[in-house]
Order: sequence, then C-alpha cells, then structure tokens
Amino acid sequence: MPELSPCSPTGWTPKVRRHSPTPQALGQYSHIFTCTDPEANEPATPTLTRDTSTDVIGHLLGDFGLWQLRTMLIVFLCKIPAAWFMASILFTAPDLYPEEEYSCDTSPLEGADNSSVSVDQCYVMVSHGDSGYAMHRCHQFHYSPLSFHSLVMEFDLACLSDIFVAWSQYWHLFGFFMGGVVATKLLPVLSPRQIYVTGIWSLLGCGLLTVLVNDFSLHCALRCLAAIACSFMVAAGEAIFSDITAGKHRVAALLLYDTFWALGLILLPGMASFAHSWRHIYLEISLPLLVIIFLLPWTPDSPRWVLQHTKDSQTAIDGTVELVLEAARINGHWFHVPKDLPHQLELLRERLLSQSSPVCWLDLWRGHSRSTIHMVAVHLALAAFLVVHVGLLLNIRAFGREHLLLNTMAMGLAEILGCFSALYLTFHHNLRKWQWAGGFCIFGGCIGCLCWFFNGVDMPEAYEISLWLFLSTLPKVAVSCGQSMILACLGELVPPEHRTQLAFSAHTWARVWQLSASLLILLREVSIAFSLTSFCTLVILGGLCTCCLVTPQQEQALKKGQQRAGNGCHNLIL
Repeated sequence: MPELSPCSPTGWTPKVRRHSPTPQALGQYSHIFTCTDPEANEPATPTLTRDTSTDVIGHLLGDFGLWQLRTMLIVFLCKIPAAWFMASILFTAPDLYPEEEYSCDTSPLEGADNSSVSVDQCYVMVSHGDSGYAMHRCHQFHYSPLSFHSLVMEFDLACLSDIFVAWSQYWHLFGFFMGGVVATKLLPVLSPRQIYVTGIWSLLGCGLLTVLVNDFSLHCALRCLAAIACSFMVAAGEAIFSDITAGKHRVAALLLYDTFWALGLILLPGMASFAHSWRHIYLEISLPLLVIIFLLPWTPDSPRWVLQHTKDSQTAIDGTVELVLEAARINGHWFHVPKDLPHQLELLRERLLSQSSPVCWLDLWRGHSRSTIHMVAVHLALAAFLVVHVGLLLNIRAFGREHLLLNTMAMGLAEILGCFSALYLTFHHNLRKWQWAGGFCIFGGCIGCLCWFFNGVDMPEAYEISLWLFLSTLPKVAVSCGQSMILACLGELVPPEHRTQLAFSAHTWARVWQLSASLLILLREVSIAFSLTSFCTLVILGGLCTCCLVTPQQEQALKKGQQRAGNGCHNLIL
C-alpha cells in the first residue's frame, strides 16, 4: 500500500469525536504545527494575529460550549457534599423528647431514693430530711433503645443538645473560614485542580474517620478538617469554571453555583430518613464522594494557571495545548486552531508573567469618590448574608423534630428560588440590580420580623408550622438572592487589577462574622421569635448595604440617562 501523506486531504481524516477523556493532543494535532503544505494549513477562519494583547485561550475556548458545560456540571457536584457536611448536624443531633427517649440516671447520687426529677429530666432534687434539699444537675441518662442513636446520645449530652450543636457547628464554620484562606494562599503553588483533588480525598478520609470516632474533641476536630476540605473543593472549583467561561455565561455560572448546595439540602432529609444512627448518616454523605472521584479524569485544570505558574516554559505550553485542543475538539472549534498556537501561547505566557504585582489592600479604599462607601457596604452586606445563610437553616430546629425533614427541603427550595431571582435581576434589571436585590432583602426581612405578632397565638398546628415556615423561607429567598449577586458580581465594583484583593478581603471578613451564626441560634432558648428576628434584622441590614452599591458602568449609564432626560426637557421647554 502506498504511504499517504499526513498533509493530504485523503491521507488523514480528523476524528470528530473520541471517547477517551484525555486526548493525545500532540499526536492527533501535530499536523497543525509540523505540516509545511501551505494549502493544508489554510485555516477555515482568519487566524489570530500575533498581538500580545490577544487571548488565544479565550479565542479557542469561546465563552461557553459543551466542554465548559461538562466541566461545570462535574465541578458543581462538589457543592452537594459540602452542603451535606454542613447541615448534617440537623439530623445527627436532633432534639430528644424527655421521658419518652431519655430519663435521668439518679443512681450515682446519694439519697437517690428520696429524690425527684424535673420534667425535662435535667435536674434532680434530693431530700436530706431535716437538712433540707439539694439540687443537682443530671449528667448521666438512660436512653430508649428503639430511638435513633444520635450524637447527643453518643456523648451523653441530652440536656446540652443546643450547646453541643452550636459548638460543633462553630468548628465547622471555623474550618470553612480557614480552608478559604489556605486555598487562596496555595493557588500560586498548587493548581486549582490539585487543590480540588486534595479537598475531595481529604473530605472522604475525614468522613470515614468520623464514623469511627467516639471522642467529643476528636469529633469536633474532624468536623473542622472536613470543612477545610469542603472549602478547598468549593474555592478550587470556582477558580476552574471561572477561568474557562467568559461574559454572561461566567456570571450565570457564578450565580447558579449555590443551586447545587441547595440541591444537597433537598437530598439530605431523604438520606437521613433511612438511617438508624448518626454513623449511618456519615457513611451516606461520605461514600457518594466516590462518584466525584470517578469523574476526576474529566475534570480539567485552569488553562491560564497552567500556562502562567508552571515553572518550565515548554511543559507549561504543552500542558496548555493539551487542554485547549481538548476543549476545541469537544466544542467543535478545532478548525480554528492557529498553526502557530505554541508561539502564541508563549507570547501569552510572557504577558501573564509580566503582569504587575497585586495591589495593596488599602488601594481598595481609594479611587473614585464612592470607593469607601462601596467597600464598607459590600463587606457589611456579605457578612450579614453569610451569617443568615447558615443561621436560618440551623434555626429550623426550633420548629420541632417531627417537621425537620419538610423544613429542610423547603429551605433548599427557597435557596434555589433565590439564586434564580438573582439571575433574573442581573440579566433583566442590570442597571438597578443592586437596588432590586437590596429592596427584596429589606422586604423579606421586614416580613420575617412580623413573627412577633404570631408568637404565642393559639392556632391549629398545621397553620402554625406553615406560618413559621413562610416567615423563615421568605428571608431565606432574599438572602440567597443578595448573596449570589454579590459573590457573582463583586468584581464589577472595582478595576480588574483590584478584583482578587477585594474578593479575598470580603470573603475573609464575612467568614469571620459567619462564626457568630452558631451562637445566634442559642437565642431560641429565649424565644423562637427572638432568634428569627435577630436573623431578619441582619437581612434588612444587608439589604440596606446592597442598595448602596452601584457599579461604575451603571453609574455612568445612569448619568447619561439623566442627562438625556434633562436635554429632552430642555428642548421641550424651548
């Protein structure tokens, strides 16, 4: 058989679709770079110029395509176990019913035969005859063998369940805060995919180890480590899909990122309903991570990170070529690949390496006249929203254990509705999106504060539960809307060189204040209305701060609109 030339139209047929998740880029596309036939190398569309300002990666990837969609769906899955590990405390440590599920063990007390136990089984009054009475706090309990074996039973904390939930959740939130800081600092050293993989394996290990732990301190430590792993996954996943998308598709992806978190909240009650012990719940939320691990070969790295941060120049270019050609093949753009792709990537690498160093934190507060107002407003708004985001979810424990499954699913649906509300406002009311989102938060917070009018009112149980659920879910929808919009559109408030510093500053500040959410849920001991009002007040505060935000482009558009209106009135008068 005569040897066919790879440059001949009949001698080499490109594979339009290939089932292997990792393409042999250099083997399949080497003709693009080595063939010397000018006719064979003639592109179907005009090639890129060698202007160093051109982003060849963005040109080949496009704003959005099948490759980006596949990557986003895989990366978004990490939000589901992150939600499970955060909200698992609702089902691993539910409230217990005194006398029915636990009773005080008075045998260690002297004079137990002449003692009486309080209704909540937490205090014992021992009679010493003529010497009087002595009040003791109960520290040991008898538990019903037929009930769900919870963490409260495991650590013998029947009368301290609320404090245990707050303390355990505090360590989870602290781990999430630390994980975000560490992940940000690791990004110049480790690629987003490496951080993502580290988070997945670490979370799987922490989840399985938690099943084996019987010590209270070790349990809290593992919850903290699991939260760090969750933060690794969430931060790295966002870095990956933010780099491979652009334009309105990137904004939409950021706005809908939390919908998979909400999906995790909806799925968690169904998983917990089949468990007979808290250990079963941890197994159920840990083992599905194997699905994400199975999908890792289809999870790409950030192309620009590979090109910029890989030490060896040739390795960086080869790795980026492989990623870009895989995306171009799946998206159907491989005919757009320029014949000098490695050279253009080399020019882009030089431009990325020559970028100026990150700005100082104080530079965020300088600039246009409203810089200080914007910085204060965005930090306060995001902090308030993150506190309420966790606090309202944990506060549903106050509505009774028998309604916990339905209330948790309602909270997940409310969060999905909030994310899509932010998506609608961003694309249909972009000029006033901050004011719409802020007004929605103010409205939702005010409705939630009406709970005082129904506190202590006698009504049928079905109506009471529905009413309190409505007063909790409406602020939840508003908070999810405001939070999603701030996290997705935060970069619009500052110049491009300030965006990384602003994101780190706002997230760190907000995560610190989010630690207080686990403490605010203790206000339910005073009154259910008191705890709900405290979170609704924060919703109103966040809404007011959000209303103060105006992007520079919107401000210019508003000024032009006012100027046109003024000119129109002037002409009308003339």
